[in-house]
Amino acid sequence: MEFLMRTTWSPYLVGIGIGVLSWLSFLFSRKALGASTTFARTSGLIWEQKDSSVTDRLSYYRDYAPKIDWQMMLVIGIFVGSFISSVLSGSFSLSMRPPTDYPSFLNITAAGRFFSALLGGIFIGFGARFAGGCTSGHGISGTLQLSISSWIAAACFFIGGIAAAMVIL
Repeated sequence: MEFLMRTTWSPYLVGIGIGVLSWLSFLFSRKALGASTTFARTSGLIWEQKDSSVTDRLSYYRDYAPKIDWQMMLVIGIFVGSFISSVLSGSFSLSMRPPTDYPSFLNITAAGRFFSALLGGIFIGFGARFAGGCTSGHGISGTLQLSISSWIAAACFFIGGIAAAMVIL
């Protein structure tokens, strides 16, 4: 159990673990791994508590009903597992540290970095739903199924990540 105490894990073992998890997910539930739909469903659950007519009117929620499902449990498990892993490894800390390695020519304050990260997260979430899946949905599950759209999406994820890194670094 010593490997659970490490702050970093072998990317090869983690990749094998994700592959086995994907295989087991297909085998037992006939479902692919993914996470972005959960965030949309969660917003629907919140809206239903306030005014259920909002979700009744939106066609999106006819296809993706606001409910607690296996995927929401997966996302909760990711958060809980990450928390347990960070506590066991001794790397857990509560702090808000916006990135400090922005290029100096951008001249962005700490508050600006926080809001740019928040806005970036919102754009990523919207883009994931617009594209019909997130990095785990397309990059893991879709590529395992040899989906052409997922291979294109995965290539775009890498291109976008490299381009962003070149701007920031």
